[in-house]
Amino acid sequence: MKTEIYSRPVTLAHHIIDNKTTIRATANYYGLPKSTVHHDVSTKLKYIDYSLYLKAKKILEENFSVKHL
Repeated sequence: MKTEIYSRPVTLAHHIIDNKTTIRATANYYGLPKSTVHHDVSTKLKYIDYSLYLKAKKILEENFSVKHL
């Protein structure tokens, strides 16, 4: 259980970065709730791997900026 706390946010962030996907698409891919993916990537990841957090945050901000299109 304890390793999942650290590995899941990293895995989700790598998926978002590698595939340039949204939180919703990542949640569907892994079968997780969107809120869990969002919390893992935007909150927990910051304390686990800050540089990875910044990369994922950049992609999520890009996705959010084109959401209305």
